[in-house]
Amino acid sequence: MRYKSTRGTAPTLGFRDVTLAGLASDGGLYVPDSWPSFSPEQIAGLRGLSYVETAVRVMLPFVEGDLSEEELRALCTQAYGRFSHAAVTPLVQLDHQNFLLELFHGPTLAFKDVALQLLGLLFEKFLTGTGDHLTIVGATSGDTGSAAIDAVAGRTGIDIFMLHPKGRVSDVQRRQMTTVLAPNIHNIAIEGSFDDAQALVKAMFNHADFAGRFQVTAVNSINWARLMAQVVYYFYAAVRLGAPDREVAFSVPTGNFGDVFAGYVAHKMGLPIAKLIVATNVNDILHRALSNGDYSAGTVTPTAAPSMDIQVSSNFERLLFDLAGGSVADQMAGFESTKAMRLTNAQREGAAALFASDRIEPGEMSEAMRWASAEAGEVIDPHTAIGLAAARRANLPGDVSIVTLATAHPAKFADAVERATGLRPSVPARAGDLFERQERYDVLPATFEAVSGYIAERATPRP
Repeated sequence: MRYKSTRGTAPTLGFRDVTLAGLASDGGLYVPDSWPSFSPEQIAGLRGLSYVETAVRVMLPFVEGDLSEEELRALCTQAYGRFSHAAVTPLVQLDHQNFLLELFHGPTLAFKDVALQLLGLLFEKFLTGTGDHLTIVGATSGDTGSAAIDAVAGRTGIDIFMLHPKGRVSDVQRRQMTTVLAPNIHNIAIEGSFDDAQALVKAMFNHADFAGRFQVTAVNSINWARLMAQVVYYFYAAVRLGAPDREVAFSVPTGNFGDVFAGYVAHKMGLPIAKLIVATNVNDILHRALSNGDYSAGTVTPTAAPSMDIQVSSNFERLLFDLAGGSVADQMAGFESTKAMRLTNAQREGAAALFASDRIEPGEMSEAMRWASAEAGEVIDPHTAIGLAAARRANLPGDVSIVTLATAHPAKFADAVERATGLRPSVPARAGDLFERQERYDVLPATFEAVSGYIAERATPRP
C-alpha cells in the first residue's frame, strides 16, 4: 500500500514511513493511493470475530508491505489487552433504534485509546534497531493528549511534547496528562485555544529548520495510522447489527473530523452505512460546511464539551480531497490565509450523499444526558450527549439502527454530568488516585518562538 498527500507534491510513502512522518512534507495529509474493497461475503465473515481478529482483517490491506499478518495480530493483541471490557468497544442498546458504541474502556477513558495504544506500539516497532529518535509534537483539546502520553510514556527513542489550551480542558483530562512524570513526557499549557495549539504544531512541521533538526511526527488524527485504527470499530459495530444485509447509521460527536472520517473510510471499503451524522456543538464550522458549503472559521466558544471546541477541523481536508478527486492545495492555501472557503458543488453533492449534520445547543445536550439516564439507565458524557441528541432527531427510517459513538467516560466530565442529571459519575478504579498525584507542566504563550524554542531545548536532534 502506498500513500499520497492531499496537496499533491510530497513523495508517496509506504505505511511505515507515513506513520513516522505524520504530516506530509507539502503540508498535506496522507491518504491511501486507493481504497481497499471488501465484498459482502468478506464483511459477513467478520461476524462473531473478536475485536482483535476484526482489527487484523480490516487493517491488513493498509499495512501491506510493512507488517505481516502475524506482526499486526501481535500488536493488536498487546494494544487491546489493556482494555477493561472483553469486547473492547461494546454496544449498548438505548431503545428500539438507538445504540451506544462505548469507546472509553481503554486506560485513559476515551476513544483516543483505541487508536493510540496501537500507534505507540507501531512507533516502537518501526524505531527498533534504527538508532532514530522520534519527537512527537501534538495538540489536544483534551483526550488525545492523555491517550498519547499513556501510549508512549517510558518508551525508548521517543519524546512527546503535548500542547493543551490552558484552562480549557477538564480537571480529569489535564491530570491524566500532567501527572505522568516519565522523563520523555513534556506537557505544555498554551495561553490560547485548541486551534492555536494545532496551528503551532502544523507550523513546526512546515518549518524547514525545525523539521530538519528533529525527526518530528504527529499523534493527532492527521497521522494516518491513528485514523486507520478507528475504522475498525465501525465494522465491528455494524456486523453486530446486521451488516452487510442491513444498513447502519452512525452519529459522531465531531471536532477535528478524524473519527467521522474513519466512518467514511469504512463506507468506501464497502460497509453499508445509511448515514454519517456529524454532530457539533455551537462551534459549528462543520455543520455550516456540510449544510450550506460555508467552511469559515469563527471564534472558539468554550463549552462543556471541550474536545469539540474547534473551528478548524484538520481531517476535513481528507474528505475534500477525496470528493474533489485530486489535490486541494490551492483550496487549503486559500483557507489558511483567509480562514474561509466555499465548498465546490462536487464536494457539497458528494458529501450530501452520505453525511448529515446537526448543531446541538447546550440545553439540548443536557436534555440528552437526562433522557439517557431516565429512559435507558445510561450516564453519558457531554460529547456523547451531543451525538445522541443529533441521532434522536435524525429522522431516519425506523428499520435503520443508529449508533452514537460514546467517546468518553462520563467521569471525565463529572461536573457537567452532575449539572444535567444530578448524578456524579465516579472515576473508575483503573484510573487510580488521579487527584492525589503530583502534576508537572509548563505554561507558554501561544507563539511559534516560545513553543518551538522550548521543544528545541529538550528534544533529541537527528543523528
